[in-house]
Amino acid sequence: MKKGKAGKRRRRLVLLLFIIVVGLLFFQSEWLGRTIYPIYYKDEIARNAELYDMDPHLIAAIIRVESNYKAGAVSPKGALGIMQVMPDTAEWILKKNDFGAITVEDVGRNPEAGIRIGTWYIQELLRQFNGNLNLSLAAYNAGPGKVRQWVDQKVWDGSEKRLSDIPYGETRQYVKKVLYYYNKYQEVHKDLF
Repeated sequence: MKKGKAGKRRRRLVLLLFIIVVGLLFFQSEWLGRTIYPIYYKDEIARNAELYDMDPHLIAAIIRVESNYKAGAVSPKGALGIMQVMPDTAEWILKKNDFGAITVEDVGRNPEAGIRIGTWYIQELLRQFNGNLNLSLAAYNAGPGKVRQWVDQKVWDGSEKRLSDIPYGETRQYVKKVLYYYNKYQEVHKDLF
């Protein structure tokens, strides 16, 4: 008989704890969202987003997908740093604009340098693709030449509803992830920047 009462008490306790946790999640959703979707290097992101007239939430989303905020990350393909810029792309960017003493090595090691170069590059891609975010994100991942080819050959129209037409699975998933985090960051961190 005691075993049955103890089981009922345990179930009631578990139910009560469940209700408390659900209540906390509901009432503390902002806190939970910021815990699940953190943004690091906020000052560097804000500074460079302002410098290049970009939404800092977009820069944060790209960083989240590219390196998950690991400053010295190097991809298996050789992309460098927090925003995973290929060395030859970093060299091209450094020649296109005055970045002071920033070097390709800095892009791979220094979060501020990586964020500056990556932010300039996404701004440049947005310029090249007439402000189309989907095309620009795909170009950030697959290269602008490849994306122009897809558009010219009518493989993909650059719309979000037709992301499934992107021929590279990696690029398709990349664009979806960045858009997902971009929306989440705008929702959860709306007052951060």
